[in-house]
Amino acid sequence: MQLSFECQMKTDDGIERWNGIIPRVVNHGSHFEIGIESRSGITVVFGKTSNGGFACMPDYNTGCHLSNLKDKFWNTEKLTAVLGEVDGITVAQALYVLADKLNL
Repeated sequence: MQLSFECQMKTDDGIERWNGIIPRVVNHGSHFEIGIESRSGITVVFGKTSNGGFACMPDYNTGCHLSNLKDKFWNTEKLTAVLGEVDGITVAQALYVLADKLNL
């Protein structure tokens, strides 16, 4: 499965847009692992806990709690806090696109 998606963010000059690709999705049973190719390459491990969802980005030594994968507002806020604006938006959008494909 390879999925393409588009990201956007407001800047002082208007709306900035960029594309991303999810070239791989691995279901480990208790969690998922995806690769994202966009402005940078990001490996994301995500799943559910008794307190909700989570996402970890091992190459960035960071992670955070998530809401439902379709809740872009909440997830973008949490992910941009730990990854920065561009990468946080990219990961939130990738997870949003995956939610329907994985029935999560």
